[in-house]
Amino acid sequence: MLEAGLRAELIAWLAADPLLSSQLNAIVEETPLRTSLPWLAIAASASTDWSSKTHTGREVRIALELHCRGDAPRSGAALVAAIEQRIAALPAAQPEFRIVTTRFLRSRAEQRGEAVRAILVEYRFRLMAA
Repeated sequence: MLEAGLRAELIAWLAADPLLSSQLNAIVEETPLRTSLPWLAIAASASTDWSSKTHTGREVRIALELHCRGDAPRSGAALVAAIEQRIAALPAAQPEFRIVTTRFLRSRAEQRGEAVRAILVEYRFRLMAA
């Protein structure tokens, strides 16, 4: 399944980044149960067909959510910038697929009591099976 492969490769790619791994307590596929802030997880993903006559393809949307501490509107901004830079550098050639395009779609930030900030960033990836 292309969506599952992309999710796994994206999490591994983000976790391999020295800056992100030194600043985040977890970079995981699902919300961690007992991890202190800050952490990053996939909040949701969905895929649709993006095949051609000769190749299987998928358009996959992935929303990542960063949870961190901070009351100020800029809380987490540097981490989000680092996450976006790392995603932009994700290699197109992957073991199970090739990333044809990567596109930032939207972001959302909200304050969640006790100085916890949640920042969601959503991307669209168009993939072709290898």
